[in-house]
Amino acid sequence: MLAWKLTTALLATSVIPLTTLGHSIGKHGGHSGGQGDDFAQACYLQPLPSVPASQDNRTIPWGSPSVTDKNGKVTCCSSLDEVRQGIDDVDNQLLDLLSQRAAYVREATRFKATRDTVDVPTRDQQVIDEAVGNATQFHLPQVIAQGVFSAIINSSVGFELCVFDSFDSQEHGK
Repeated sequence: MLAWKLTTALLATSVIPLTTLGHSIGKHGGHSGGQGDDFAQACYLQPLPSVPASQDNRTIPWGSPSVTDKNGKVTCCSSLDEVRQGIDDVDNQLLDLLSQRAAYVREATRFKATRDTVDVPTRDQQVIDEAVGNATQFHLPQVIAQGVFSAIINSSVGFELCVFDSFDSQEHGK
């Protein structure tokens, strides 16, 4: 739940307009634009659809700029460099949120009496399932939510075990 709240906080407070294919992400996870005008709408659900490989040789850039602000005004992108800069900015925001999440993971370790209680697989799955279930309200592809939250949980468990064992080693002078 915390991971989802942190991701929600990033989406709601981002200085970078987080939109995909013309759908703005607002403070409450809504998006503008009708679902029907998104040619890639099925790509946001799991499982990914089986779509024939395109044989097009398109003039670059194809399509229209689609990243919009909260008022629906197109804000990006006229070049691949501009797209990459936006991605880099979002990545830095994600790193900040992941750092905050890691601090809470470390804190959670203090409330666990034994090493066996560090990882709770049912809780892990609950966090992942909630992220996947809520992804579409942020116009986030479920396959991305699944992969990201699985990776966050898997790496957090290893981190938390390390924190737990490190404290034990320090306490007993090992």
